[in-house]
Amino acid sequence: MFDRIKKYGWFFILWILVFGCNPNDDPGKKVIAEVGIKQLFVSDMAGVIPAGISKEDSIRLADDYIRKWVKQELMIQKAEENLSPDQKDLIREIQEYRNSLIIYKYKNELMKQRMDTTVTSEQIEEYYLNNIENFNLTRNIVKAIFIKVPSEVANPTLLKNYCNDTSKEGLSGLREYCVQYAKSFDLFNESWVDFEVVLKNIPKEISEPELFLPRNNRIEVNDSNYYYLVSIQDYRLRNDEAPMEYVKENIKNLILNRRKIDFLKLLEDNVYTEGIRQNKFKIYKQETHEED
Repeated sequence: MFDRIKKYGWFFILWILVFGCNPNDDPGKKVIAEVGIKQLFVSDMAGVIPAGISKEDSIRLADDYIRKWVKQELMIQKAEENLSPDQKDLIREIQEYRNSLIIYKYKNELMKQRMDTTVTSEQIEEYYLNNIENFNLTRNIVKAIFIKVPSEVANPTLLKNYCNDTSKEGLSGLREYCVQYAKSFDLFNESWVDFEVVLKNIPKEISEPELFLPRNNRIEVNDSNYYYLVSIQDYRLRNDEAPMEYVKENIKNLILNRRKIDFLKLLEDNVYTEGIRQNKFKIYKQETHEED
């Protein structure tokens, strides 16, 4: 079947969609494939094959589309043959899906229009202090400076002095040096980063970081080509309380999620209250039959 499609089906598609046709013909009625009583017409493939592509690409795209259509129709036919009438009755499922989709879109639209999405630094700090026990670290984190310099131009003493000078002028001098000489560098001195991420930049393994970090504030490594320096400005160990700045984005999302839950609950309650006030619904008591 697919061989016939390749041999004949794509010819109509190429001729009609790419090269044009007799204006007196109706190209849309050309049948490309059939599965049972279902037919695939040229008009169904409008837009599938873009103009200006090669003949070979046109054949490939047409063949791929037709194969997928045939497979889908065969699966539908098989399902129709093997499912019971009740299993094929999708009216209730379709209605439930439609209801869920309409409600979802309505809620999202109201949230866009009415929900406050501003989270202040004060709100983040308050949440952090009230829930600090929930923010224990699951990894070791550091504030650090990483530098990788070709060995022939490396000046370890100068670099270490730069790293020890945390003033604006010192950091500016360090950055200028790195831009001029370093193969790569990262200044993590103002933000927390996973210690493992830093270690991936150097040819050295730290097997027990929980023991290493409290005892060392620097890692120096040399290989045949480069001098590596990691200056550790600050650290927090696994299971320590996470610094607020490290988890502030998580806290912001938690606040917004809580706000979203409260907003949607209030929305449902208001809709229900409005329904009562405007007599939009009735709930009938169900009779109960108790045994004597």
